[in-house]
Amino acid sequence: MDPIIKSDLYRYGGLSGMKGFIKGIISIPGFRYTFLLRKVQKHNNHPIRRSFYKILKRRLSIKYGFQIPSEVQIGKGFYIGHYGTVIINPNAKIGENCNISPGVTVGQANRGWIKGYPTIGNRVWMGTNSVIIGKINIGSNVLIAPNSTVSIDVPDNSMVRGNPAKIVETEDATDGYINYCLEL
Repeated sequence: MDPIIKSDLYRYGGLSGMKGFIKGIISIPGFRYTFLLRKVQKHNNHPIRRSFYKILKRRLSIKYGFQIPSEVQIGKGFYIGHYGTVIINPNAKIGENCNISPGVTVGQANRGWIKGYPTIGNRVWMGTNSVIIGKINIGSNVLIAPNSTVSIDVPDNSMVRGNPAKIVETEDATDGYINYCLEL
C-alpha cells in the first residue's frame, strides 16, 4: 500500500492492512474521498486512470460536499472528520497529520496585504465552520476553534479562536484532537 494512503487510513482509528482498508473504503466517507484524491494526484501522467479516478472523486464531491481540488498540496495523514461542506483552494498548502471539520473554508484573499493563499503546518486541527483566508502561515501544533476566522499568521503551539482571531499560545494545543499519527 502507498505510504501516504497508509498514513491517511491509520488516522481513522488506527486502521491498517487490507481489512482496515476495506473497512475504510466501505464505511468512512472521509477516507474514501481522500483515497480518490490521492489516486487522481498519483496518476497525473496517466490520462485514462486519472480520468477514471477523477470521475469517482467528482461523484463523491457532490455526495459529501467536499470541494478539494487535486492540485492542492496535502501532507500524509489527512483526516476529514465528517461529511459536509469543506472547501479548499487549489493553491493552499496543508501539512501532515491535519484534521478538517465540516464547514471549513481554506481560501484566497483577492486584495489587500493578505492577497494570496494560506500555508498550513503539521498537526493542525481546523474546527467546524472555521475560515482560513489569505496569504498567511499557520504554524504546527495549532488548534483553530470552531467558527473562527483566521486572516493573520499563527505561530506554532497555539490555539486560535473568535472573529477577529485571537491567538493563545499553548504547548498542548492539539493533544486529544490529533490522534493516530503514523510516522513513516
